[in-house]
Amino acid sequence: MNSSKNVFFTTPIYYVNAKPHLGHAYTTITVDVAARYSRMCGNQTYFLTGTDEHGDKIVEAAEKQNKSPKDYTEEISAQFKNLWPRLDISNNDFIRTTNPAHIKVVEDLLVRIHDSGDIYFSEYEGIYCFGCERFYQERELVDGKCPDHGTEPKKIREANYFFAMSKYQDWLVDHIKQNPDFIRPERYKNEILSFLKEPLEDLCISRPKSRLTWGITLPFDHDYVTYVWFDALTNYISALGFPDGELFSKFWAGTQHFVAKDIIKPHGIYWPAMLKSAGIQIYQNLNVHGFWNVSGSKMSKSIGNVTDPVAVTSAYGVDQFRYFLMREMVFGLDANFTEEAIVQRINSDLANDLGNVFSRVLAMNHRYFNGEIPKTDEGIEKEKGLSLNKSSIVAIEAFKTAMDQNEFHKGLIAVWDFISILNKYIDNTVPWVVAKNDSRRNELATIIYNLVESLRVIAGLIYPVMPQTSVKMHQVLGFQPDGARDYRTIEEIIPWYQCCAGTRTEKTPTLFPRIEPEKIVPDSLKRPDKLKIADTLKIESGQTEELRNLGKQAALPLKPEITIEDFARIDLRTGTIISAEKIKKANKLLKLKVDLGEKEPRQIIAGIAKSYSPEDVIGKQVVVVANLKPAKLMGESSQGMLLAASSDSELFLAGFTLPVNPGSQVK
Repeated sequence: MNSSKNVFFTTPIYYVNAKPHLGHAYTTITVDVAARYSRMCGNQTYFLTGTDEHGDKIVEAAEKQNKSPKDYTEEISAQFKNLWPRLDISNNDFIRTTNPAHIKVVEDLLVRIHDSGDIYFSEYEGIYCFGCERFYQERELVDGKCPDHGTEPKKIREANYFFAMSKYQDWLVDHIKQNPDFIRPERYKNEILSFLKEPLEDLCISRPKSRLTWGITLPFDHDYVTYVWFDALTNYISALGFPDGELFSKFWAGTQHFVAKDIIKPHGIYWPAMLKSAGIQIYQNLNVHGFWNVSGSKMSKSIGNVTDPVAVTSAYGVDQFRYFLMREMVFGLDANFTEEAIVQRINSDLANDLGNVFSRVLAMNHRYFNGEIPKTDEGIEKEKGLSLNKSSIVAIEAFKTAMDQNEFHKGLIAVWDFISILNKYIDNTVPWVVAKNDSRRNELATIIYNLVESLRVIAGLIYPVMPQTSVKMHQVLGFQPDGARDYRTIEEIIPWYQCCAGTRTEKTPTLFPRIEPEKIVPDSLKRPDKLKIADTLKIESGQTEELRNLGKQAALPLKPEITIEDFARIDLRTGTIISAEKIKKANKLLKLKVDLGEKEPRQIIAGIAKSYSPEDVIGKQVVVVANLKPAKLMGESSQGMLLAASSDSELFLAGFTLPVNPGSQVK
């Protein structure tokens, strides 16, 4: 993050020849996440987005709808501006290139560069892509076609104004090499350097009004309008009030441009050369992301076109959509967007992981302490190694390291590894067992306190990606950020023991309802195992002797040997318990709904009610004998059996240390 503590985040301004789609949403959400994180780091942060409204393609799109370019741009620009609040975008400004203030800065910049001698008039013949609104060199084409549109450019001959961009080629190469993170990730820096190995041609920066009138008139020749990129790129300084505006002097030095890889050349070559020619300081970083590939498979009728962010958020939720985009794409690489993939992320990461641990902890807090946060016993905490403080520090540091490098997926992995540690902690400390012994009341309080305190940390860290969920979690925990802001800074999150004993938590909410998929998710869409932020998932100071010896008993005689063929007849599968309730007049039985990755969850009757309450098992992953013949128990059908170990009359369900996809085979 910029050391000046004043950071300027920008999206590209979006071309209004079509309504907003998935790509626009991803870029804007990415910049919003970066800006929110910047604010959490204590930086003064300014966030700009907007629309690009001039050029051939706008005229063409307007004509297709029998509208004037002005009326058309008003309509489409409003769609972009109205979408951002729906996606919880926290931009400070929204610029339009038809704004009079912007037009004036474009004119001033053109005059500056013209007066420096870097703009000249010449006749030129070249190959021109009307879709890109730019001239191409032969070496840039793919099989003779535009690499972006797949169409053959047309050869045209025109008299136009040119920017002497070639003059700055050597300077730009030196600048990139001397500032190795100027363009990031590194693959895109290398792409620009590779392009600059060939002679750089001068840039045509005008279009004759005989061909195009919808643009900004050149201040030194009223028969021409300026090239759309010369107009669009200038928005980054016009929005800050260049040249004398307070925002420009405060934020320009810390500029972070974010763009998709298809517009890396205008931002990585044209724009630095323009700034250099005009005598303006070069921006700090150009951050480049990949493309979303949308599956060609049939989408659910509930949302229609999956690339429409309004439809997706209506179907699945805003925070769910934001999480999926940030977790699924590695910044800089391409990623796949399918309906199956977003459902899987919601059910696995959000419902099973975050939602489950949140509801489990709060349910235990209400069950054992009437909803009031208990007081930790630091002596017992130290003696029994029950503190989760060190794990929280590891998570926070891993989160910061990743977010500082735009590795947003790794930042989320760090948080989810901490969630896994909490689930492991619950399984190891078995609070429902501790609660049965009144002499261990302080130990139980210490366990619950550490879990609640950990939820506070998680609520703080997820804020950049899921602001609504972060606010909701803080509210339920009775822990509000200070002042008018809705977040806590990283420095405010770090200190331990912030939850006050006696604070009342709200009743357990369902953060993320599960979504029943219409079909089984293909193996190709299943995510890899989670990365770890620590070598082990152990409790801080090691297990106590009591925990290590919990349930030890004399070995029972083995049953008769079986063959591998006998074992192969048993179909063991991973299941996730999605609901649980007691069966009347059966004090040992719970009626469970278990997700095995099938179209419908199974009903399984399990004799675990004396060891587990319904709230203890919801969200828990278990091992199920899936091919057991269905049976009737207390009048209820049971379609399988859970595996559990028995120790001193207590049952311990077999499970997993990390989340596994429901339906996975256990071998």
